[in-house]
Amino acid sequence: MRVGCPKEIKNHEYRVGLTPESARELANHGHEVLIETGAGIGIGAFDRNYVAAGAKIVDGPDPIFDQCEMVVKVKEPQAIERSKLREGQVVYTYLHLAPDPEQTADLVKSGVTAIAYETVTGPGGTLPLLKPMSQVAGRMSVQAGASALEKAHGGRGVLLGGVPGVLPGKVTVIGGGVVGFNAAQMAAGLGADVTILDRDPEVLERVGVHFESRAKTRFSNLANLHEAVCEADLVIGAVLIPGAAAPKLVSRRMLKEMQAGAVLVDVAIDQGGCFETSKATTHAEPTYVVDDVVHYCVANMPGAVARTSTYALNNVTLPHALRIADKGWKEALRSDPHLAAGLNVHGGTVCYEAVAEELGYQHKPIKDVIA
Repeated sequence: MRVGCPKEIKNHEYRVGLTPESARELANHGHEVLIETGAGIGIGAFDRNYVAAGAKIVDGPDPIFDQCEMVVKVKEPQAIERSKLREGQVVYTYLHLAPDPEQTADLVKSGVTAIAYETVTGPGGTLPLLKPMSQVAGRMSVQAGASALEKAHGGRGVLLGGVPGVLPGKVTVIGGGVVGFNAAQMAAGLGADVTILDRDPEVLERVGVHFESRAKTRFSNLANLHEAVCEADLVIGAVLIPGAAAPKLVSRRMLKEMQAGAVLVDVAIDQGGCFETSKATTHAEPTYVVDDVVHYCVANMPGAVARTSTYALNNVTLPHALRIADKGWKEALRSDPHLAAGLNVHGGTVCYEAVAEELGYQHKPIKDVIA
């Protein structure tokens, strides 16, 4: 199979879909690998590294989209990229379609086969291709929040860890999954006063046992959520419904009761965000203020630590890329139900139920597509 990797063009996105090491694995399986010139510069991987790995360097994205049977990316195809997609081509990347009707419509129109990293499953319903970026984003959310809390950046002027004689900052983490767990680890490590909210008693028990006295847990009902958000210096939104739009848990009304200069970091922004006032931002302009509350809603947070993120991502995406290239997409999905769960769009139809319901498409079950 001819596999291509274009340079990412989203604002301040430095990650790359294939590392030189991943390109070597694909080449060693007998596949032809095309890499857009400069695609790996953001992680310190140069064209010569890809050539040494057995890949071919091409000028610009057009040869990738024109010639390759599978396109491997990191972020969702941007509008100019979507215009180059064609029927029969496989796109393997993060998509986050539920809050993005324009992208969904373009993918449906193109006839492409779109496999989304974020809905590929693992044993026990886990999301192994989302997990490493969730770990990165969870840890980064505390860094970003701590910076936004500085007075020069519009925040309250609070140091999360405090100092002797001064109380630490209060951090509320909404959601105890991978993002929330990693955010709480970082915040507790800084010495902050951490509260984790979740609706799953097993999650609350697990994080409670792990953190012991270093973090508090509370069941996420309306009263507890309201109190924890309004008392916090930093609120981290870490709620995920796989493949679907994130629920709006923090309302505009709550903002009016928060402390001036408090910070919201919405890690769920890729799925539409879990704060009513969230709107996607970029690393170029990461924050904005609503009702004296600072919002950090960067939609590609892990892109800021591109080398760490790219290698963590390739560790989990490459095995599936090899299966798709070796067997063809249909046989690869037929033989692996976990990979099959990643199929979101194929041949002008929406195959992921949560996306179809959210955006009003008729749902075509994945099992019917690969039968």
